[in-house]
Amino acid sequence: MARLTKKQKEAYAKVDANQSYDVSSASALIKEITTVKFDASVDLAIRLGVDPRKANQMVRGVVTLPHGTGKDVKVLALVTPDKEAEAEAAGADYVGLDEYLQKIKGGWTDVDVIITMPSVMGKLGPLGRVLGPRGLMPNPKTGTVTMDVAKAVKDVKAGKIDFKVDKTGIVHAAIGKASFDADKIADNANELLQTILKLKPTASKGNYIKSIFMSSTMSPSVAIDVKAFS
Repeated sequence: MARLTKKQKEAYAKVDANQSYDVSSASALIKEITTVKFDASVDLAIRLGVDPRKANQMVRGVVTLPHGTGKDVKVLALVTPDKEAEAEAAGADYVGLDEYLQKIKGGWTDVDVIITMPSVMGKLGPLGRVLGPRGLMPNPKTGTVTMDVAKAVKDVKAGKIDFKVDKTGIVHAAIGKASFDADKIADNANELLQTILKLKPTASKGNYIKSIFMSSTMSPSVAIDVKAFS
């Protein structure tokens, strides 16, 4: 195991491994124990009592964080010419169609979200091998395949994120930056957690939310009390 720096040791000493914190206390503590020199990402890891291998226990959704993610999200709008002006006005970083399809075919994926229209999805099928592993394939369920391109772009830029339980039953999501006020981190965390609660599959038995941990880049994890979300 790598040796801890003095600051890392101090950070670990401030976290009681035997204690679960409420969301507000955890958010304040995360700010206190973040020691990196850059603006660290704040993340949640939520272990769910579901079996993701079963279709009726899959948990996937979207949430608009009230204070955004703190990240400058690069959006590519793959749209027909009649929708280009709409996408540009909404704030899309890249707008077009065939030229970007060719770039993606060549391996270009320097974007965070791709938004497109139903009529264009057929052209994206062959690019699944490039986009799929990077989580960039548009999906109607996450609002990234739509005729209302402007709204989709604005939502993503304002802090809309999509999440999906992984094969181990955990939802990982970035909910802000360490530079945020603790109250804003807590607001974003609560919004995500309440959204996940609403998506509880009827086939899920027993405790739905088993554990919640908040952390920032290279910080110790802080356990959040799950009782408030049971």
